[in-house]
Amino acid sequence: MSTLLVVHHTTSPATQELLEAVLAGARTDEIEGVDVVARPALAATVPDALAADGVLLGTPANIGYMSGALKHFFDQIYYPCLDAKAGTPFGVWVHGNNDTSGALRGIETITTGLGWQQVAAPVTITGAPDKAAREACWELGATVAASLTT
Repeated sequence: MSTLLVVHHTTSPATQELLEAVLAGARTDEIEGVDVVARPALAATVPDALAADGVLLGTPANIGYMSGALKHFFDQIYYPCLDAKAGTPFGVWVHGNNDTSGALRGIETITTGLGWQQVAAPVTITGAPDKAAREACWELGATVAASLTT
């Protein structure tokens, strides 16, 4: 069985709503053989990352960057996982009130340094999540989970 680690920082009802959609997609009955493990970014550890076959990352855009909690996750795991997890498939969603570009750029820079492989287009949401945003997050979760079954 493959393990999909979902690392998230959900500080608002909007980010919680998006997390729930991602998890629903990743845990859909149509995808078998994937254990989905969700961890808040401040609780996710090096052993969590080393045990994962794929990673989903979720964050609000805070002051033009990813949350400090997600940055802390990356700071913890970067060197311990640098060689061991190269090639790890991942996906990302970012929620912001009006701009997500800085947060996404920071995540892309770090995941490129780690050698991770993006297997789904990033999902960026500005403003209140609507049905299309929830569906995009569901698809993101399902796509990344499905990538671990091949």
